[in-house]
Amino acid sequence: MEKPANRSFRLRGTRMTDGQEVAYNKFWDEFSIPHVGEINLVEHFPNFSKIIMEIGTGMGEATAEIARTFPDVGFIGVELHKPGLGALLNKIDEYQLKNLKLMAEDARIILENNFANEVFDAFHLYFPDPWPKVRHWKRRIVQDDFIELIHKKLKPGGYIHIATDWVPYAEWIAKKFEASKLFTGGVIERPEFRPISKFEGQGIRKGHLVTDLKYFKV
Repeated sequence: MEKPANRSFRLRGTRMTDGQEVAYNKFWDEFSIPHVGEINLVEHFPNFSKIIMEIGTGMGEATAEIARTFPDVGFIGVELHKPGLGALLNKIDEYQLKNLKLMAEDARIILENNFANEVFDAFHLYFPDPWPKVRHWKRRIVQDDFIELIHKKLKPGGYIHIATDWVPYAEWIAKKFEASKLFTGGVIERPEFRPISKFEGQGIRKGHLVTDLKYFKV
């Protein structure tokens, strides 16, 4: 798969703090998965009950907490923001996590090129860029081709859990999944395992309404 014509993410500033840079240089090789060839998940996650990919881990606060809550589940965090990777690697070290690996690439590319079909139990997509301007809607990650892609990669009965604090985007997501006929589900209450991150808390204090959505593969 070639690089998508429209990026669904913004590449923010890449200046790392000293702590993030130290963690990145020290732990990246140990806790990362190279996106080369077809990736054997059993090799990276032996004896784990399930494998979940989180698309866009941000600064990794929620990612690390969820991985710590479910030590028997293998997690792959996909993120391109280097300071966020450094911050998450610090958390992996702090919590001594053995069930979390990282990848630095567009999730759509690695899903298409590096993973077989029906290998993931779930996807987490928390607070993707809503691209609120109409002319940018084509950049939103939740599009028809993305829904078809994750459907292929999920095991039977697998699901995707999405959270957004932009109500029009939540409505967009619901319409896209309903129209696809590939999933069943809708709006849910925030599950206890998904912590309120610093980013989410800032949005709530500004009056943003957070919507959680969960869709199961048909």
